[in-house]
Amino acid sequence: MIDWNATVAAVWRQRKEYLRPISYIDPIQLNDLLGIDAQKQQIIQNTERFTAGLPANNVLLWGARGTGKSSLIKALLNAYKGNNLRMIEVDKQDLVYLPEIVDDIRELPQRFIIFCDDLSFEEGDSQYKSLKSVLEGSIELPPDNVLVYATSNRRHLMPEHMRDNLDSRLVDGEVHYSDTVEEKISLSDRFGLRLGFYPQNSQAYLEIIDNLFPDFPRGRANLHKAALDFAHQNASKSGRTAKQFYNATSDGKLD
Repeated sequence: MIDWNATVAAVWRQRKEYLRPISYIDPIQLNDLLGIDAQKQQIIQNTERFTAGLPANNVLLWGARGTGKSSLIKALLNAYKGNNLRMIEVDKQDLVYLPEIVDDIRELPQRFIIFCDDLSFEEGDSQYKSLKSVLEGSIELPPDNVLVYATSNRRHLMPEHMRDNLDSRLVDGEVHYSDTVEEKISLSDRFGLRLGFYPQNSQAYLEIIDNLFPDFPRGRANLHKAALDFAHQNASKSGRTAKQFYNATSDGKLD
């Protein structure tokens, strides 16, 4: 049994069907995340309402890879763990255990975020049904001390095909989606706050680089050229790419 007064985060382990306390938390801070100020402000406001015991929304962070979605959620834990915020990470394949996990924490005084990273579902995948019941409840209301924060590359969490729209129609000037489209949209609609993350431009990417290299000894021009070359090589200008560049060159040596 976890002592949530001493433990701030845990991860569900399927094989042994138990929550394992996390000893070494990613130390990332909200101030470390650049270029996503609008998204950051909205999720901070939602999280502060939640930790204050006020009504708050489940959150879906969707969009381009490497743009800070997962890092933002982890930074929230570091910012608000002193406000009784706790976090439980659950992989997609373990969502069937979500109702049991929630049952064990619903009466506790702490405020829990269920963190589902890189969440998406394929055609015929029924695992999302367990997630639906936690997001909005069934006969039993969802607990007020639990929210779900999920990240995904897909806006609606499920694959979208052109053929899905063939049965959509226009009635009295309003679009009526096909049953297939409605089913796919209905899952993401259960997240009251949906935040989009988009590919960053060169300026935003270089701002992240400058933040990572405040005392670079060989001049900004050399640093920026090397960082942009690295981004072109990896076909991505993102916070993740900037951190990878830092890992490769933080000793100040450029090839």
